[in-house]
Amino acid sequence: MQPEPATDSAEQAQIDRVIDGLLNGLQWRASVFHAGQYCGRWRASTAGRARASFHLILDGRCWLHLPGQPSVALAPRDGVFLARDVPHFISPYADPDMACSPRPMRPFEGAAGLGETALACGFFNFEGPMRGLVADALPDHLVLRGQDHAMGGAAMLFDLMRAEAQRAGTEPTAVMDRLVGLLFFYGLRHLAQGDARARGIWSLLRRPGFAPLVAELLREPGRNWSVADMAARVCLSRATFFRQFAEACGQPPQQFLLLLRMQLAARRLAQGEAIGQVAEAVGYESYAAFSRAFKRVMGEQPGAWQRASARG
Repeated sequence: MQPEPATDSAEQAQIDRVIDGLLNGLQWRASVFHAGQYCGRWRASTAGRARASFHLILDGRCWLHLPGQPSVALAPRDGVFLARDVPHFISPYADPDMACSPRPMRPFEGAAGLGETALACGFFNFEGPMRGLVADALPDHLVLRGQDHAMGGAAMLFDLMRAEAQRAGTEPTAVMDRLVGLLFFYGLRHLAQGDARARGIWSLLRRPGFAPLVAELLREPGRNWSVADMAARVCLSRATFFRQFAEACGQPPQQFLLLLRMQLAARRLAQGEAIGQVAEAVGYESYAAFSRAFKRVMGEQPGAWQRASARG
């Protein structure tokens, strides 16, 4: 694989804006399964639930073990997000063969003692038209490092999580769920902004000309975009553009544009905007055509979706 070309600060700033625009319409949900501290020969895992999951290190140190891979050391303010249900476990030992077993979790008392580790563990998901593209761009596991300068803003979220865990004992709270959702957003944005494992739509943005194109699609989703128009923006032939886009993104350009339009439409509908106005804003002259496209992507008519969103 060829290395991604270096980007200057202006290009990086544009990529960052595009990333935020693509993530903005996703609906994040996270639920903390338990929070507290372990001691002794413990092990913890969320595998086998057929769900994406996470482990946040609130205090103490431990190790992440995945089959066939080196053990990963984890420290306070580190987080592990597993986008797929992969076999794994966390323990206090670097050696995955060290005998240990599930143990009851005790309430977190604000500071883990010698040989203790405080964790918050649970599950997450996100919804929206771009969900598949974002999920496909995620590695099986993502480790966020509290010491990473780019994650500096997330340190406050970890501190809030620690305070909430200390207050709540081992019973998860709605505040914890919200904090995890924000942490995942930080991590996903950090991955997209230049992690070597970034792939799919995020790797596409690092190709010359593609980030400005997606920025234009976000600004003017209602324009009558053709594949030839898009190819011209990145100075490629239509065939080369189509191939490069589909290879990197996993979707042909027009399907990507459809998903982008529906994500922008869903966000505006959730804000209470009139359906006809939303349809025009994302490029549909006919209410019927917009309704068909929206139902194909979202699974229900825009009116029903808007009412359900208002109730939610």
